[in-house]
Amino acid sequence: MRYVCDTSVIIDGRILELVEKGEVKGEIVIHEASIAEMENQSNLKKETGYAGFAVLRKLREMEKEHGITVAIKGERPTSDDIRGAKRTGQIDFMVRKLAKAEGATLITGDTVQHNAAEAEGIKTIYLPAHELKGKLSFEHYFDAKTMSLHLKEGCKPVLKKGGPARVEVVEVSEIISEDQIRKMGEEIVEATSRNISYYFEIDRVGASVIQMGEYRIVIAKPPFSDGFEITIVRPIKKNTMADYDVSEKLKARIDQQAEGIIVCGPPGSGKSTFAAALAEYYHSKKYVVKTMESPRDMRVIQEITQYTALEGDFEYTKEILLLVRPDYTFYDEMRKSKDFNIYADMRLTGIGLVGVVHGRKAIDAIQRFIGKVDLGVIPQVVDTVIMIDGGQITQVYELMHSVKVPAGMREQDLARPVIEVKDFETGEPEYEIYKFGEETVVLPLGDAMARGRGRGRGGERGREGGGSFERSLSRLMQNEFKVEKVQGGFLVRAKPNDMTYLFKQGRKKMKKLENRYGRIEVREL
Repeated sequence: MRYVCDTSVIIDGRILELVEKGEVKGEIVIHEASIAEMENQSNLKKETGYAGFAVLRKLREMEKEHGITVAIKGERPTSDDIRGAKRTGQIDFMVRKLAKAEGATLITGDTVQHNAAEAEGIKTIYLPAHELKGKLSFEHYFDAKTMSLHLKEGCKPVLKKGGPARVEVVEVSEIISEDQIRKMGEEIVEATSRNISYYFEIDRVGASVIQMGEYRIVIAKPPFSDGFEITIVRPIKKNTMADYDVSEKLKARIDQQAEGIIVCGPPGSGKSTFAAALAEYYHSKKYVVKTMESPRDMRVIQEITQYTALEGDFEYTKEILLLVRPDYTFYDEMRKSKDFNIYADMRLTGIGLVGVVHGRKAIDAIQRFIGKVDLGVIPQVVDTVIMIDGGQITQVYELMHSVKVPAGMREQDLARPVIEVKDFETGEPEYEIYKFGEETVVLPLGDAMARGRGRGRGGERGREGGGSFERSLSRLMQNEFKVEKVQGGFLVRAKPNDMTYLFKQGRKKMKKLENRYGRIEVREL
């Protein structure tokens, strides 16, 4: 018997299983085009190329024991054929042509290749993707409490155990070699190629991201990293909204009012876990819910469809979702400027949106929108910010838009549009965001109050000769500042955005103060 294997069954290793079971004997022919395709992938540092060559090595080792011979035939494809392999199907055509010329049976795991071969009258063995049984080698590191596994060649494996509230770092005693970690990478790629529920989220030069069921796997190697590295992360807990301390006031807002929600928190804080619980909560309320993720690692029920970046671009995903018209869309892992623009575009169409953003403080999530969307639009696209830390809700902000004199200013002609950021539970304003000249000011109201207290001490300082100058200077300042009387004038310590104003837009006013009070030196506070 004579068989021709296409690239798909080489990369996923299933040809080895057929040989081991004795289902394939005789001559196994590999087309030069498949070799060239895997060589190209290997040169691009893609794991699929390395996995394919590992399978060919094993086939060579099995020749004597299993009564097979491996032959390489056919003409090498051009570089254009290789680059356009997925788009034009040229390499698949060359493999079919060889099978027909040899009178051989084509073995493939590609549906399109199988259908094309049948149409051309070529005998085929089709190996469809299927669920894998048994554990992969990396899974023995994981127990019920393991959140992530960190492997690097020449180093000891590191495990993170526990949960968002408490993380314990455990170092395994044995050092993992380059050969061991490469074999593990090949095993992961083979499993991904043959399993219908596993997929590559990213596959670029030096880095691959794979979603393997509940595991998110990142494979990095030179030139992207300084050594071969595999990081495997999985969520260990699935929550519902009942697991969170949600006040009745916040629950009512989520049910009736909030439609532009940002969930933020530091890495590993449990923000995606909360977002998944919120998504299922909305679904239980009979809303149509979808997600936008790359990688797709939110643990949600099957009824909630998870979309990724269509053709690598969430802009195309947005166009599809605008046609699908869900009630709520969850946008996980917003990082790039484009992500915030897409969020704003979708929100302004009336779709309810929940975005997940990295941030150490709740105000950081709002500041991520500054400069990416118009300042006045921010309260229209974000109305609620929920901070998650240690797996629980620690802060909730609401955003209001008004026209007023910003805190710390007195003259009515300085009134301007201001975004007020309030603590949702108490209603107390904590920040004001507004434009001052060309600068965007994010003013903590505690600073403004402290500055006000500084003015109140002006009368006492006046007896020292600094009070009158300080009161005059305060009209130009937005943040807390300090004044020190020095020989021949004053030393002012100010925040960077105030310094920028004093040296640019406020330069003439500073000149008047110098003419009145003497030399003024400004340094950073």
